[in-house]
Formats: sequence, C-alpha cells, structure tokens
Amino acid sequence: MPAVPTPSSGVPARTDRTVRIGAGLWILGVVQFVIGMGVTQYGWDLLRTGSTPAYSLRFNYISDLGAVNCAPFHGLMVCSPWHNVFNASIVFLGLLLIFGVLALAQSIPAGPARGLGILLLVVAGIGAIGVGLSPEDVNGTVHAISALLAFALGNLGAITVGYAFFTRDRSAGWLAYSVVSGLVGLGALILFVAKIYGPLGVGGMERMIVAPLLLWAVLEGIRILRLPRFAPVRVRTPA
Repeated sequence: MPAVPTPSSGVPARTDRTVRIGAGLWILGVVQFVIGMGVTQYGWDLLRTGSTPAYSLRFNYISDLGAVNCAPFHGLMVCSPWHNVFNASIVFLGLLLIFGVLALAQSIPAGPARGLGILLLVVAGIGAIGVGLSPEDVNGTVHAISALLAFALGNLGAITVGYAFFTRDRSAGWLAYSVVSGLVGLGALILFVAKIYGPLGVGGMERMIVAPLLLWAVLEGIRILRLPRFAPVRVRTPA
C-alpha cells in the first residue's frame, strides 16, 4: 500500500483506498447515529402514555433516548420504548469513529499533532461506546464518564487534527473551522457542566456540544473523499 506523501506547503495530499474507506466510515457513523436518534424519538412519541410528556429537544437529555426503564429520572418522566435503537446507534458511532480514524491516520501529516489527534479521537470513540453500553439509568457513573470522554476529547481531537493538516497544507480556513468547531463544543460543555443552560435548555445545550463535532466529522470525511487518489506511475519503455 503506498504511503501518503507529505507535500510541501500548498500541495494537496493524495489518498489511497484505506484512507477513503476511513472517510466513508466517519460519514456513515454520523448519518446512522442521527437517524438512530430520530427513530428513537419517533418511538418515544408514538408509544407514549398519558403520564409521559413528548420528547423535548430543549428539556430532555440526549441520553434519555437510551434509558432502559420507564420511570421518573432527573425530574422528568422518561420512557423510551425503542432505547435499543439509540444505544446500538451510538455504539456503532463509536466503533466507526475508531476504525475510521485508524484508517485515516496516514492521511494526517506526520508530527506530534497526528499522534495526539488520533489518540484523542480513539478515546472519544471508546467513550461513545461506553455511553451506549451503560445507559444513564443503569450505570450513571460509567455513563457520565463515557459521555465526558466522548464530548471533551472529541472536540479537542477536532482542533488537534485541524492543526495537523495546517502544518502541511497551510489551509487556514480548515484550521479556523476546526478550532472554532472544537471551541464551540468545549464551551458548551463547560456551560453544561456548570448547569448554565440559558434559553437553549439542558437538551439544547447538550446538542451544542455534540452537533459541532458530528458536523466536523462529516465535513472532514467529505474533504478527504474529494482529494485526488493515488495513481500508478506510468513507466515508458524504450521503443
């Protein structure tokens, strides 16, 4: 398998099949997770009883969709009949993030930022898996730690990988986007932990942590897929 070159400033990188598969895994992971959330929310509203309010993007935690039991939880009646869909989708998201970043690794310019970025995103993927395997109403401690790893390290990983690409391509626009995306997620995480939700509510603030990271992963995947592929060198033989 050919190695990805480290071109001089301004020269675009090229990808091989493994890298392109990794980019596709990131996009697939995000898309299936968003669909999984939507399907689970639909099941919540479709099958809810009179004692359970409709799922609220503002007042419900994202993880309420994965709660196993129908019972009062953190001051709200939580009942997600299709919780297995949500939990499976976030586990799948974590797995695809991990496999994707390992496949993409060689496309990230060599240097300290590459190793750190890969580590951060792999641990973030492990955190996402932990969220799905430990629903909030089953093992709250593991769930909270896993969510913190996924949220905090995922957004830090976006910043780090964005910087790594900047060291090679001098793509200031992509660096700026990666940094802003990560900082928005981290800022929302700080407010979320401090229980400062504002008009967004707890659910809206939590989505401000997650949405920038998911969007960044999709756009990074698309950006890599648009890079030119490696092409075999044609060697001319003497006539």
